[in-house]
Amino acid sequence: MLVKNSEIKWNQTYDTIVLGFGGAGATAARFAADAGASVLLVDAAPNGHEGGNTRYSAQLIGTVDSFEEGKKYYKRLTYPMALDDDMVDTFVHGMANMRDYVKTYLGVEPVSVKNDFTPEDTPISLDSAVHEFPEYEGQEAYDFTTVHHGLFDAALWRNLRQQVIDRTDKITVWFSSPAKHLIQDPDTNIVTGVQIERDGNQYNIQAKNGVVLAMGGFENNQQDVQDYLGADHLAPLGTLYNKGDGLRMGEEVGADMWHMNNYEALGLLHGMAVAVPDGERGRLLLGWPDIANGSIMTVADDGSRYFNETEPNRHGHIYDHGTWRVPRTNVHPYLVFDQAQYEQIQANGNVPVPDFEQQLVKADSLAELAQTIGAHADVLAGTVADFNHFAEVGRDYAYNRDPKTMRAFGDGPFYALKMTHDVLNTQGGPRRNAKAEVLDANQQPIAHLYSAGELGGICANQYQGGGNLAECLIFGKIAGENAAAPKTDAQQTTANTTTDTTTGASEHNSLGSDLQPTIDLDSIALGDHQYLGVDNDGIGGEIVVRVTYADQTLKNVEIVAQSETGEVGGAAVKELPGRMVAANTYDVDGVTGASVSSRAIKNAVKDAVQKATTGQPN
Repeated sequence: MLVKNSEIKWNQTYDTIVLGFGGAGATAARFAADAGASVLLVDAAPNGHEGGNTRYSAQLIGTVDSFEEGKKYYKRLTYPMALDDDMVDTFVHGMANMRDYVKTYLGVEPVSVKNDFTPEDTPISLDSAVHEFPEYEGQEAYDFTTVHHGLFDAALWRNLRQQVIDRTDKITVWFSSPAKHLIQDPDTNIVTGVQIERDGNQYNIQAKNGVVLAMGGFENNQQDVQDYLGADHLAPLGTLYNKGDGLRMGEEVGADMWHMNNYEALGLLHGMAVAVPDGERGRLLLGWPDIANGSIMTVADDGSRYFNETEPNRHGHIYDHGTWRVPRTNVHPYLVFDQAQYEQIQANGNVPVPDFEQQLVKADSLAELAQTIGAHADVLAGTVADFNHFAEVGRDYAYNRDPKTMRAFGDGPFYALKMTHDVLNTQGGPRRNAKAEVLDANQQPIAHLYSAGELGGICANQYQGGGNLAECLIFGKIAGENAAAPKTDAQQTTANTTTDTTTGASEHNSLGSDLQPTIDLDSIALGDHQYLGVDNDGIGGEIVVRVTYADQTLKNVEIVAQSETGEVGGAAVKELPGRMVAANTYDVDGVTGASVSSRAIKNAVKDAVQKATTGQPN
């Protein structure tokens, strides 16, 4: 948004504004604060839903044992695309020093997945994830770093969030406050601030030294997905708040765009999930042995197969004539299988989703099944006939699936399970350089504008797991420090403007911080036989429960403070209290898909019960 200096009335002024409270934004805000800046950190998501895709990720940070070997590997991943050598060196150098970064800046001992993880740490083998492209030179140098012996538990995100909480004297946080426009001086092209919507009002917030775009990608904007990725729709696996706002804001100030067609998926069958309604998070498939073992196959919209179902997952990429490419997507792909496969699935007791039976389509004939799932009857019949022939001769001439996993289909009945292609994240957005500066169409920096994370991510082609989180930490630090540095050109942009509040965090007009360091336990009312329990390891941090306990009976459980994710941890928040009261114990089964939140709630109730039984004070 181009606005004359004389027309601007600033509602508040900060040294640095960071847009997006995910892994990249939290990192940028933290390092800007450490550089002495007053920081405004804003997110469109409400409290408890912040964190971007970092919150939902496996928490694996890309690391290399050797800069030289790591650079060989990374350049092979991007081949035949070419990246600026300074960018590659900056990224790989950051990964080569990742363990020192984690120890120095996150305050924990780094854990090497390749060297330190054991089967007790995860039931999922990570060998193929570490060595995602074992045929490429330099791959042996690759590793993952974690902040503890675990994954898919938001441990890294909680650490990054805590770094922000520890700096609340320097960092003001706003939730449910989407950034609408960058404010750019029309004479100098310097980005001077941001227009932000909050509580139904529009505020012009000045940034004296810099603005950081860390707003994530566009995977939740169906129009962007269609325009840039060529897919009708994709089911997001992470946050539901990445809607491409950073694209529009970058375009308004003349940013150049790159990597717009690149995205990552995750899970079995090259990044597919069981279909979900539009706007819901996809359900990740990582461990279902029956999905490609037996009389079962994946069919496209017309009823034909379109990939090797047993090919290893490489973040959704499919082998294509010497390289691995983002796959062709279909509108309504299905898993199709026969009665023998159905019985095999039932016998193994390993179904992908709790409502598996309700989602199945059943038909006595292939023609009837084709009509039900919107496929062409002759195509589906031919696909099954070909599959049966390949199974009988011991070679899949179409897609080279392992013949040991192929069993000929019977005569019926037949079943279908509707699937969808998923998306882990998108990479496209404003182009940045090694200083995290956003570049214009002439490859020149747009003054005072920086970026980090998945918005304009570095990945240009094949993706190795752990790269996104590494990028958040590496370029988040660079962006935060550079956006905090005082600018000599800032004086000419502020000379003719007015500000109606003070610099830095302010309580004026609902412009105070939404993120409080701790929950005030003394403000929670307690009645007879009521006790507070606390646990700090929820997805969103601290969970506080109020438990009514008398006569060795757990009479009531109330969760009075929490910041768990509504769609995931929210299920545990809703269901676990009743289960505990019914069982008269905190030791109940957790909610499927919400193991971290479930564990934290149970620990908080355990804490309260122990206070009740031992006489400890609240």
